[in-house]
Amino acid sequence: MLDQMTAATIRLHPADNVVIALADLGAGTVLPEIGVPLLLPVPRGHKVAVAPIALGANVIRYGQIIGAATQAIQAGEHVHTHNLGMGAHDTDYAFGTDLRPLPPVTEARQFLGYHRADGQVGTRNYLGVLTSVNCSGSVARFIAEACEKEDWLRDNPAIDGVVPIVHGTGCGMSGKDEGYETLFRTLQGYARNPNFAGILLVGLGCEVMQVPDLIGKGRMRGDGAFRYMTIQQTGGTRRTVEKGVSILREMAEQSAQAVRQPAGLEHLVIGMQCGGSDGYSGITANPALGAASDLLVAHGGTTILSETPEIYGAEHLLTRRAVSREVGEKIVERIKWWEDYTGRWGGEMDNNPSPGNKKGGLTTILEKSLGAVAKGGTAPLSEVYKFAEPITTRGFVYMDSPGYDPCSVTGQIASGSNLIVFTTGRGSVSGYKPVPCIKLSTNSEMYARMSEDMDIDCGDIVAQGVSLEEKGREIFEMFLATASGQRTKSEDLGFGGAEFVPWQMGAVM
Repeated sequence: MLDQMTAATIRLHPADNVVIALADLGAGTVLPEIGVPLLLPVPRGHKVAVAPIALGANVIRYGQIIGAATQAIQAGEHVHTHNLGMGAHDTDYAFGTDLRPLPPVTEARQFLGYHRADGQVGTRNYLGVLTSVNCSGSVARFIAEACEKEDWLRDNPAIDGVVPIVHGTGCGMSGKDEGYETLFRTLQGYARNPNFAGILLVGLGCEVMQVPDLIGKGRMRGDGAFRYMTIQQTGGTRRTVEKGVSILREMAEQSAQAVRQPAGLEHLVIGMQCGGSDGYSGITANPALGAASDLLVAHGGTTILSETPEIYGAEHLLTRRAVSREVGEKIVERIKWWEDYTGRWGGEMDNNPSPGNKKGGLTTILEKSLGAVAKGGTAPLSEVYKFAEPITTRGFVYMDSPGYDPCSVTGQIASGSNLIVFTTGRGSVSGYKPVPCIKLSTNSEMYARMSEDMDIDCGDIVAQGVSLEEKGREIFEMFLATASGQRTKSEDLGFGGAEFVPWQMGAVM
């Protein structure tokens, strides 16, 4: 991937007409690959033109178009928002033309997980208090807080804790549109996630997202470790808290019997995310995660790529790896849906990148997307799912979601993820109970500054010449260690209580 690297810059592909600064470069610096002094300072992670680029001509990074020059650009000039825009770009989806099987593995690997009655395997052993509506959110928290004070929970190290899953919707919405169906899938998916040993569903009683509908349209959980109640029917806050604690105490007796046992990697489902991206994301952490993803898929596991607004302009790299035209067309359909969705609200897909992304060196959504797609490695694209749909196909898959990280992760967990891995260049902090989250830093400077939050430094790919293959193997081994019980930095810090964010669609009434 790295075509050429000097102490000061990196060129990612022979066809690129820009290089990436690996350090803050002062005005007047002479780069060997350009031969002329820089006209102005260029921050680390940002782009420098290696040859003149005419007005309207394409700017190339990764060997791909990342936009068009909005003014003539000289060799040695900083290339960013002041002179680079989206431009017009045609996409050749070429379904399946880059489909290549992964090399076979010669070793069978396992992790130690909690085997559930439905055949899934958890990487953690939590009890959950799930809410149907915002109106029962405080009571769910009261129940969890009361449980945390109980001896039966403190004395049971086999139970990782009680997690209240609260949100801001469930009422004031239509009971039959896409938004309702999406929330329904999300709540049902959390109830079934294998990292929960048991679930208590708490509703208010008069909401649109009715508890009887949730439990009546399909079994919320196949192993019987599921109970439900409404505050109105139970008799108010105090009685509901008392009854909730009693129910969870009963569930804990069974959950405490669970022990970690060996499981094949076909039981690992990993949601992949990037947030607070920078100019290094597509050079270090994302492609290294792609290498780790390929390793897991080769061992029979499943990885999920998401954040549709952040693959925009790079979706052709996925359609070309689709196992069938039908699967590839599902990606295209989701892209068209998003173009319509954002258009209806007066937005556009290039509203992304964020201000932080741009400060880190990313200019257009095309550039950001090309780096983001690298998380998916090279494995065949096996299937495409809507937000929070159950993942039933193993391998590398795609789940539609917004680019907003907590929302996207919420969908992945509802789809069945039992581990999350998150790359960041600016320094995102978060966690996602009941699922552990591994944090990968794209650059060593941020890792040193925020080492208490980051699990792996991927900046050594450029700082020390560590190969993507080596770093991918390191990440893969952390997958297995974390799935077997090793705690992540975000778990040690207590994250995960505020990051359940269902995707809210439609009118609020």
